[in-house]
Amino acid sequence: MTITAADLRHLRRAVELARLALQRGDEPFGSVLVSGAGRELFEDHNHVVELDPTQHPELAIARWAGARLTPDERSAATVYTSGEHCPMCAAAHGWVGLGRIVYAVGSAQLSRWQTAWGCPPGPVATLPIRQVVPGAVVEGPVPELEAEVKGLHEAFARTVRPT
Repeated sequence: MTITAADLRHLRRAVELARLALQRGDEPFGSVLVSGAGRELFEDHNHVVELDPTQHPELAIARWAGARLTPDERSAATVYTSGEHCPMCAAAHGWVGLGRIVYAVGSAQLSRWQTAWGCPPGPVATLPIRQVVPGAVVEGPVPELEAEVKGLHEAFARTVRPT
C-alpha cells in the first residue's frame, strides 16, 4: 500500500468532514471524491441523524458521480473516506464504477472499538469492501489517522451510551 502526501491531504479533509458531522450530532463519517487529475469534485458527511439511516457520504458521492461524470471519469476518480465503506456504500461504488477507495480506518477496527465501548451492533454485517465489490482497488487503513478517527467515534459513542 502506497499512501502519498496528496492521499493524506484528501484523507485529512475527509476526517475534517467527519468532525463536522460529529459537531452536528451525527456519526463521524466524511468522504471526498477526487478526479483522476487530483481535483476535489464533491464532498459530504453523514446525515443519518438529520435525515435517514441511508444518508452516508459514500452513497452521496456515488449518486453524484453517477449523475455527473462519464464512466471513464468515474473509474479514474478516487474516494477518500474517514471509514471503510459499509456494504450499502460499497455496492453503490461498484454499481457506478468509481475507481480507487482510500480509507482512514477499517470497518473491522470500528466494530471492535464499538464493542469495547458497549455499543450495540449495527443492523448490517461488517464486510470488507472487496467482499462486496471483488474488483475494487482499496487502500487502508492509514495508521497516521487512526487515533484521531478513533477519538471522533469514541466521542459519538459517549453521546449514545453516556458513561
